[in-house]
Amino acid sequence: MKMASSKQSSPDQPDAPGTTQSSVLDLARQVLQIEADAIAALIPRLGQGFIDATSIILHCHGRVVVSGIGKSGHIARKIASTMASTGTPAFFVHPAEASHGDIGMITRDDVMIALSNSGESAELLTIVPLIKRQGAKLIAITGESESTLARQADVHLDARVAQEACPLGLAPTASTTAAMALGDALAVALLDARGFSAEDFARSHPGGSLGRRLLTHVRDVMRKDDEIPNVSEAASLSDALLEMSKKRMGMTAVVNAAHQVTGIFTDGDLRRSLERFSNIHSVRITDVMTHAPRTISMERLAVEAVEIMERHKVNQILVVSNDGKLVGALNMHDLFRAKVV
Repeated sequence: MKMASSKQSSPDQPDAPGTTQSSVLDLARQVLQIEADAIAALIPRLGQGFIDATSIILHCHGRVVVSGIGKSGHIARKIASTMASTGTPAFFVHPAEASHGDIGMITRDDVMIALSNSGESAELLTIVPLIKRQGAKLIAITGESESTLARQADVHLDARVAQEACPLGLAPTASTTAAMALGDALAVALLDARGFSAEDFARSHPGGSLGRRLLTHVRDVMRKDDEIPNVSEAASLSDALLEMSKKRMGMTAVVNAAHQVTGIFTDGDLRRSLERFSNIHSVRITDVMTHAPRTISMERLAVEAVEIMERHKVNQILVVSNDGKLVGALNMHDLFRAKVV
């Protein structure tokens, strides 16, 4: 029985008629260069129209409605999503669905951004008169400044490209890239004009890592009430060890009669105590605890607790009220579970 022989492809071995691995790379590089040039060409064309578009959206009392058909529709969805997550309320409306009732989602207080490379998309042109009749503002992003859509818009943003990256010159490639970059520029300009902060961004992305880092407070992840290991200043070292074993945090707080923190006793303190004393049963906790331990307020961000713990090379931190009373405790494992670290 003969085994089929396998050939190892060489860098120039054709995988299809007229195609080699080197030609594939050459074409890919050409595509990226064409699209990069298309974006770069937008820069000198930005001017008063872009300023006007930003002003119209900033003064809008409603929402931004973004629309487009085909590939432009996909770009329109992305622009709407980017705006919505950066402080500009926005949503996508399909122009064909708008003609069948969804136009009722658009009010006179809204602004529509319509995307069409040709500026002649029939689905968009059908709903433009209705948008204008309602009194909503229209911003057009097209590749043809003399197109019907561009002429009917309150503001036109020029997204024309010298050529598509598609070798056939047919598939929307550079044109959609340019439109998306222009939408990103508009979203970021609006973000800056609104004073949109990292905290605002986190509130729009509560499920992401940034949201967890900026929205999670110490009070959300700390151990409280009976979960907090603590002993009084009158306790013995043996009492402290029992409390540490019971609460499993690798430490115990030491508090005075007013429940104010006066010290902390950790696994590290225990090792040092064993080196110092041959009989630990007679040792008082105040003789071996760490005085003036690191503490934090429950209102602080959890990431601030991480920073304190890393800076001082400790694995636990006590949470105290304004008057120094023990209200909680944290260790690094709690912060890992909360995905703050």
